[in-house]
Amino acid sequence: MSDATTSQLCAQLAQALLARGWKLATAESCTGGMISAACTDLAGSSNWFERGFVTYSNEAKVDSLGVDAALIAQHGAVSEVVARAMAFGAIRHSLAQASVAVTGVAGPSGGSPDKPVGTVWFGFQVDGRLTSETRRFAGDRAAVRTATVQHALRRLLELLNPAS
Repeated sequence: MSDATTSQLCAQLAQALLARGWKLATAESCTGGMISAACTDLAGSSNWFERGFVTYSNEAKVDSLGVDAALIAQHGAVSEVVARAMAFGAIRHSLAQASVAVTGVAGPSGGSPDKPVGTVWFGFQVDGRLTSETRRFAGDRAAVRTATVQHALRRLLELLNPAS
């Protein structure tokens, strides 16, 4: 699954997590497990990758991650509060010290004026600190999903290595 860039990011992420003795959990919606797959493509990933949650449906976000259904009803699945709740839930329901959550509109349909195709919300929890951000990626479904995976890995690295 991984291309050279993704593989390199995963190798760097592995080093950063291993240096701290930490593990990673993922909570994925629009990527359907692609972040987890990229991480576990790397030999030895069981030393730093704890688990991945593929929570594509709203019910899965509630059942597996403990996301409050009222947040989804009020803000929609593709929102900052839901991404943050997913990242928090991934930590709460795992043995990891770092998590990434993604929820977005990969397309080609499903977009709206306020959440067009390519809109992705990211949630990160690293060492107890919860952060979030949104990005809008261009291209078809595959391009949006690939860009989402790479951004998630890059940003995790930045959060793990803030001085670099």
